[in-house]
Amino acid sequence: MDNTVTLIIAAVVGLAIGFAIVKMLQKGSAAKTISNAKKEASNIIREAKKEGENIKKDKIFQAKEKFLELKAEHEKVIIGKDKKIAEAEKRTRDKESQISNELSKNKRLNEQLESRLKEVEYKSEILDKKKSEVEKLHKSQVQQLEVISGLSAEDAKAQLLESLKETAKTDAMAYLQGTLEEAKLTAKQEARKIVINTIQRIGTEEAVENCVSVFNLESDDVKGRIIGREGRNIRAIEAATGVEIIVDDTPEAIILSCFDSVRREVARLSLHRLVTDGRIHPARIEEIVKKTERQINEEIIEIGKRTVIDLGIHGLHPELIKAVGRMKYRSSYGQNLLQHSREVAKLCGVMAAELGLNPKLAKRAGLLHDIGKVPNSEAEVETPHAILGMKWAQKFGEKKEVCNAIGAHHDEVEMTSLISPVVQVCDAISGARPGARRQVLDSYIQRLKDLEDIAFGFNGVQKAYAIQAGRELRVIVESEKVSDDQAAELSFNISQKVQTDMTYPGQVKVTVIRETRSVNVAK
Repeated sequence: MDNTVTLIIAAVVGLAIGFAIVKMLQKGSAAKTISNAKKEASNIIREAKKEGENIKKDKIFQAKEKFLELKAEHEKVIIGKDKKIAEAEKRTRDKESQISNELSKNKRLNEQLESRLKEVEYKSEILDKKKSEVEKLHKSQVQQLEVISGLSAEDAKAQLLESLKETAKTDAMAYLQGTLEEAKLTAKQEARKIVINTIQRIGTEEAVENCVSVFNLESDDVKGRIIGREGRNIRAIEAATGVEIIVDDTPEAIILSCFDSVRREVARLSLHRLVTDGRIHPARIEEIVKKTERQINEEIIEIGKRTVIDLGIHGLHPELIKAVGRMKYRSSYGQNLLQHSREVAKLCGVMAAELGLNPKLAKRAGLLHDIGKVPNSEAEVETPHAILGMKWAQKFGEKKEVCNAIGAHHDEVEMTSLISPVVQVCDAISGARPGARRQVLDSYIQRLKDLEDIAFGFNGVQKAYAIQAGRELRVIVESEKVSDDQAAELSFNISQKVQTDMTYPGQVKVTVIRETRSVNVAK
């Protein structure tokens, strides 16, 4: 490549010289110019060769530098690979040593285990020998006692049983009570039958109260307009709202029947708007129902937001806020579900603060404990409301403590946090409050009085108090007339009397208190 550059340079120089010679010949000094040109050409050629040699040396020097640089990089790569191989070999040696140590440990453990097994077998043989010796000694002692006392073992046993008869009677009462409690727990099938019979007896009143709304009219003439020609208006209303409309002989009123309280409210408001407006036809009915549904949905969201703000609960998922709003249109045993949940939330906050727990988390669990009672679809109705509420809370990112409290407030799942029993207790308090679940105050007071009267019907009872909304009966007895054993028997007898003579929700706990006081005055 360097020779080619030199030749190119020489050719260019030659052309320049030739051009110069032509010019000189034209001026008339050809001979002198030719000699000067030759000298100049030779000088230029020498300079070109020198320059070519310098360029060649520079290129060789650059090539050597590049070679040395590539060689250094290659050596670095080789050194890095050697280092990694050395580290891998070291790890392998460490693992081999660790495995060998574990094998030696296992070997020592096996040897120790074998020695201990032999020792246990030896001790077991010694124990069997001592057991046989003790049995022989026991028989000889029994024979000696029979000779000394003049009684056989059977006679002594009969006298002992006679002396322990009263104690055995008390123990039998306690055993009977425990057996009855166990029978109650295992009698699940019987309980289901009782529940079904109860629903058949009193379910009609509850269904009427919770599944029917009455829409009042100004006059009976409006009934005809609601029914429409050949019943097209009433069919359109039923199809749009999903509510059955009953038009009977009741003056100035029609009945709206549906298990879904939200649908009943939509139908009631829609009918009110239609009757007020006066234009009642299928197209207008569909338009009004859609507007009312949007209004109810907005109202549900607003109720949910206002509730969580009032209780100081933050970060609740929008779907859970909707569920809280829907609780306004749901009742449980005649008690409005939203009011019940708000009450439980406040009670949980107070109780958690007293116990040193997180009151905000307790409020959150108390508000959401019954959200499973407002399902979104028919498929969810079959799931118990506590389990359904727990699944919703898990789905929408609630904490584990809140989810467990929702699922465990009826003991359908195991309690794993301290907030769970707090929610369960506050739910029971809210439901048992007098007047909370449509219980007449007079009948409530009469039930408490009947409980106390039953206790006063037994000998030795000094005072009796029905407490905790009639769920517990505390009886104070005279210590001179009633012994400790008789107090246990009295508690059992009173509970049986209450169970047979009274009708009450839930269960009644009977507590008998016997107290002895010795008082002296120092003067």
